[in-house]
Amino acid sequence: MLTLLFALACGPDPVAQVEVLAEPLGVPPASLPYASSLDEALADAWAGRPDDYVPRTKHLEADGRPRFTNRLLLETSPYLRQHAHNPVDWYPWGDEAFEVAATLGRPVFLSVGYATCHWCHVMEEESFEDLEVAAYLNANYVAIKVDREERPDVDAVYMAAVQAMVGRGGWPMSVWLTPQREVFYAGTYMPARDGDRGRQRGFLSAIRLMREAYDGQSDEVARVARELSERIEQQLSAPVVGEVDAAATLLLAAEQSASELDPVYGGRAGAPKFPSSFPIRLQIRHARRTGSDEARAAVWLTLDRMAAGGMNDQAGAGFHRYSVDETWLVPHFEKMLYDNALLAVAYLESWRMWQRAEDRRVVEDIFAWLARDMTAPSGAFYAATDADSLNPAGHREEGWFFTWTPAELEAALSADDAALAIAAYGVSAAGNFEGRSILHLPRPLTELAETRGTTEAELRGRLDDIDAQLVTARSARPPPLRDDKIIAAWNGLMISALAQAGQAFDDPALLARAERAAEAVISGLVVDGRLRRTLAGGQARHAAMLEDHAFLAAALLDLYEATGKLRWLDEALARCAEIEAHYVDPAGGYFRTPDDGEVLLSRERSRRDGAEPSGLSVHARTLLRLAALTGDDTWRRRADGTVRSVGLVLQQAPLAMDQMLLALDWTVSRPKEVVLVRPPGVDDDAVLRGALDAAGLVDHVRIRVAEADLPETASRLPIAANKVAREGQVTAYVCEGGVCAAPTTDPRVLQAQLRAP
Repeated sequence: MLTLLFALACGPDPVAQVEVLAEPLGVPPASLPYASSLDEALADAWAGRPDDYVPRTKHLEADGRPRFTNRLLLETSPYLRQHAHNPVDWYPWGDEAFEVAATLGRPVFLSVGYATCHWCHVMEEESFEDLEVAAYLNANYVAIKVDREERPDVDAVYMAAVQAMVGRGGWPMSVWLTPQREVFYAGTYMPARDGDRGRQRGFLSAIRLMREAYDGQSDEVARVARELSERIEQQLSAPVVGEVDAAATLLLAAEQSASELDPVYGGRAGAPKFPSSFPIRLQIRHARRTGSDEARAAVWLTLDRMAAGGMNDQAGAGFHRYSVDETWLVPHFEKMLYDNALLAVAYLESWRMWQRAEDRRVVEDIFAWLARDMTAPSGAFYAATDADSLNPAGHREEGWFFTWTPAELEAALSADDAALAIAAYGVSAAGNFEGRSILHLPRPLTELAETRGTTEAELRGRLDDIDAQLVTARSARPPPLRDDKIIAAWNGLMISALAQAGQAFDDPALLARAERAAEAVISGLVVDGRLRRTLAGGQARHAAMLEDHAFLAAALLDLYEATGKLRWLDEALARCAEIEAHYVDPAGGYFRTPDDGEVLLSRERSRRDGAEPSGLSVHARTLLRLAALTGDDTWRRRADGTVRSVGLVLQQAPLAMDQMLLALDWTVSRPKEVVLVRPPGVDDDAVLRGALDAAGLVDHVRIRVAEADLPETASRLPIAANKVAREGQVTAYVCEGGVCAAPTTDPRVLQAQLRAP
C-alpha cells in the first residue's frame, strides 16, 4: 500500500539544484508578487510591532531589519509569528491558500507545530531558513503553517494521516496535500538534505520527489489521497459505541496499570516517561474504595519520584513536559500549562487522601511558578515556555537556562550554600546533560539531613533560600521563549486546580486567583455569546473545541462549589448549554468541533485521552456532577450516553481513556451531596467546611449557601430547597441520590455521615 510514493521517497534524486534568485527586499525568494494590499498590511504590521520585537531569522540586513517578511506577520499566534521572516512564503490555514493552489495547479505543503516545540525549531533552522529549500517550496508549492494549539482539529485530521503512513506521530508534522485538502504524503521532522543526521533522504529531496509525483503520477496521488481520507474518517469518526460494565472496567484498568508500573521509579515502566502515562487519580480512587496498599504505594512512589527528578524544576518549580529516560531525570525542557494544572490536581488529591506534607508542597510550588512566570496582566494564564534558550555564544540550546555547573553555583551562592546545593541536587563537574547538571534530588532529604547532622525541616528551609537565589541568578540568563497566548481549555484546567486547592487548603488567595482568571477568560474569550479557543494579540479567535467548553465548565463548577457564588454555576451551565447546542453526536456523546465550524476531511469523535485529557472524558464527569447537584436526570442520561459512545474503547483498552475512568468511578462510588447552610448574620462556615475537607473525599458535590439565598439557589439546585439552618448555627445536610441524613451542626457527626458507606 502506498508503495509507489514510498519508493519515490527512497529513490534516486533526479532533480538538479535550483538556482536561488535575488529578489526584492522583503519578498521571499521565488514567491509570487504580493498584492499591494498585502504589502500595505505587512508594512502597517511592521510599523506597529512592539518595541522589543526581534525578528526570528538569520536573514537580516545590516541595520537589523529582516530581509524577508511573509503573511504570518499578520497572525496573532506566537508560533506563526516565529516564522514571519522565514524565506518561505508561508500562508496561514484558510481558503485563500487552497484557492491559490488550485489556480496554480500546485500541491500544498502543510507544516504543523507549536511555539515551544524543540524539533519544530530545529526544522525551521535547517530547512525553512534555508534559501535553496525556500526557493523550491515557493516556486512549486503553496506552503501553509498551522499552530496545533490554535487548531487542534486541523492537527488531529492530518496527524491521523501521518500515523497511517509512518506508524507514529509527532511534531513538526509535514504533510503534502492536494488543493482539495486531501493527503498524499506525510511525515514528521526531516533534516534538510540527504545524509543529514544519518537520514537517507532529506526534506529538499522529499519536496522535489513529491512535486514530481504530483505532476507525473496523478492517478496514484489521487488513489493515495482517497485511501488516506478513508483511513482518517475511520480513525477519527467511526463510532465505537458499546455497553460498559463500570465496576469490571475499573477493576481491569487498575490491574493493567498495576502491571505496567515501574517498581523502582514509578509511573509506567520504560522511557520516555510522561506524567499522564500512569493513571494516578484512578489509583487514588481505587485505594480509597478498596483499601489497597498496593495502589497507595504506587501513587506515592510515582508522585515522589516525579517530584525528586529533573523533570521537576527543583529551583524554580513547575514541571517540564516529560522525561526522556525512565528515572524522571532528563526532561524535555518545555513547560506546558496543562501538564502543571493536571499534576497540581493529582498531588492535591493525594494530599486530600493522606495529608502528606510533600504533596501539598508540590501543589504550592506549581502555583508559585504560575504566579511568577505564567500569569498575564489580566489574571489569565499563558500557554507554555520553550525548551530552548540562548547560551552564552548566542545559540539556542535545549535546557541551558535550567542547568548548572559547579562553578556557576559557586558564583551564585556562598561557599556553604554552594556545597549544599551541589550535594543535594547531584551537581558534578561531568554533569548529567551535555556537560551540565540538571538539578534533581538523587537521595531523600532525610538521608542528606542525617549525614549533615541537621533535621529535614532545617535542610528544606536552607534549600528554599538557595532556590530563591538560583532563580534570581538564572534570571540574568536569556529566558526561554514564552508562548503568551491564552487557551481556553488550558486555562480551565488551571482554574480547576486553583479552585480545588483554594477550597482544600482554605486559602482565599488561591480562590481569588482562580476567580480573576475565570473573569479574564470569560470577558476575553466569549464573543457574541460563543466561546473562542485562543486569545492572542488582543484578538479572540478560532471556534472553541469541545475541550475548551468542557474544561472551563468543570472549572466553573469547581469555583461554584468552592465559593458558593451562583455566578459561577450560571457560567458553567452556559458552557454546557453551548455544548448541547453545537457539539452533540446523534450516536451518543459529542463531537470535538461545533456543527457550524469549518468542515474538514473528518469531524472528530474523541476516543482517547493523552497528555491532555479529551473534552469528552472531562465532560462526562461534569454531567454526573450536574446530575447530583440539580437532581435532573437529563444530565445523567447524557453522561450515560457519553460513556457508551466510547464503550468499545473502554472494553478493549480502558487505560486509553483514563480520565473517562474517573467518570466511571463516580458512578460506582456513590458520591455524597453536601449542603452547608449559614444562618442570618453568619458569614463563615469554616468549622463544618473544615470537617468536610478533612474527610478526604475526592468525589462529592457541595452547595454553600446563606439561608437568605436559599430560594434563588433552590431555583437552580432543588436539593437545596427547605434546608434551613438549625439553632442559629451552620448546618450540614449529607445526601446520597437526593436522600438525606439528619441535619447536623456537629463536625464529628458530619464526618461520620460522610464516611458512611
